[in-house]
Amino acid sequence: RVVSFRSVLLLLSSSFPSAKFSFLFDRASEMAVRAQYEHNSDIGVFAKLTNAYCLVSVGGSENFYSVFESELSEVIPVVHTTIAGCRIIGRLTTGNRNGLLCPSSTTDQELQHVRNCLPDSVVVRRVDERLSALGNVVACNDYVALVHPDLDRETEEIIADTLKVEVFRQTVADNALVGSYCAFTNQGGIVHPQAKVESLDELSSLLQVPLVAGTVNRGSEVIGAGLLVNDWCAFCGLDTTSTEISVIENIFKLGGHQPSAIATSMHQSLVDSMT
Repeated sequence: RVVSFRSVLLLLSSSFPSAKFSFLFDRASEMAVRAQYEHNSDIGVFAKLTNAYCLVSVGGSENFYSVFESELSEVIPVVHTTIAGCRIIGRLTTGNRNGLLCPSSTTDQELQHVRNCLPDSVVVRRVDERLSALGNVVACNDYVALVHPDLDRETEEIIADTLKVEVFRQTVADNALVGSYCAFTNQGGIVHPQAKVESLDELSSLLQVPLVAGTVNRGSEVIGAGLLVNDWCAFCGLDTTSTEISVIENIFKLGGHQPSAIATSMHQSLVDSMT
């Protein structure tokens, strides 16, 4: 069994309540963790993370599953599953703390398994949508969802009702696959590196969170495929550089960082790499 640093700190703090482990615990529970799925750094393809649950694809090495299990299992359920018999569950599903939406091809057994494993407050529902890779065409946090401009009107209503969010039809840097080219939480967000300043300002105003243009996995612009994030932790592909991780931790306010520190930390990273 893999035991996380956070679990050790939790045990120490409960055994020695007078000791000052709280600062270390906060830092250990709020950080970006590198991972890969069978030598593939696009971990967002094979998992889905929200503030209420985490879905992880079956069929990968146990190490991939244990990364999420060790970091999350004390707080939210980590569920092993497939969707429509496929392992690419991160691209086929979308959701937040209020609900989970799956494509119509999801089997009854898969749907029941997920329902049994998730909290009762999470509504699990199938969606009959032509654009069935819901993770590619929907990006959301617990309050707002950005969707593909061509999404069915009925699907838009289901998203609003099930996930309890405001829905906006948008593109990200002229890309209609909003779920692929951005990731955001209730704390902040990261979008396609070629997003213009005006577009960033507009999206930030809609979402009511700070945004930054950036990359994952050593320059990849497909943010949704390389990054899994919620309000207190993040997982990124193994190829993600330290500078990219610094941006991620700052914009999502992980480990006590604030968005204003991004420029400073990036400058320091560049200086360190040149000296």
